[in-house]
Amino acid sequence: MANIRQGLRAISSLLLAIAFVLWLMDWLRAPKPPEDFAQQIFHTIDGRTMTIAELSAKKPLLIYFWSGDCSVCRYTTRDIVNLSNSGYSVLAIVQHAGSDIQIVRLLNGQHLTLPVINDPTGAIAARWQTNVMPTLLIVKKSKVVQSTTGWTSATGIRLRHWWVNKWY
Repeated sequence: MANIRQGLRAISSLLLAIAFVLWLMDWLRAPKPPEDFAQQIFHTIDGRTMTIAELSAKKPLLIYFWSGDCSVCRYTTRDIVNLSNSGYSVLAIVQHAGSDIQIVRLLNGQHLTLPVINDPTGAIAARWQTNVMPTLLIVKKSKVVQSTTGWTSATGIRLRHWWVNKWY
């Protein structure tokens, strides 16, 4: 019985240490949006004009920064498209992916219901100080309340979204 307790204590300590390291990495790599980010006007590849203030007014908005040359982004992008198709409010900002047509090809010609902004030079990402791709931010009522970088599972994104919906 004592061995089981020791084993559980060791596993708990390890999980706590991993959670702390992951939190610390997210904190260190968190983007720093510009002061006026909520009012900035964006133009999507399908011709729509919008602001983050509009998109985040009623429900949390997932802002997803990704890059055309990011291998991990391929998996996260699929999850983001699925979340958007299931009712989540999403804004995707893609950098270094070429023309609008090339972005649609990157997305395998999927019927896009989520707004996608082309950032061919990386200027938007630089202004937001996103240093790691992919980067996911959750904005509610024009305020960034959550962010994470690197690969994130659909379940992880759903949990973060639930947390923001419940507590912010």
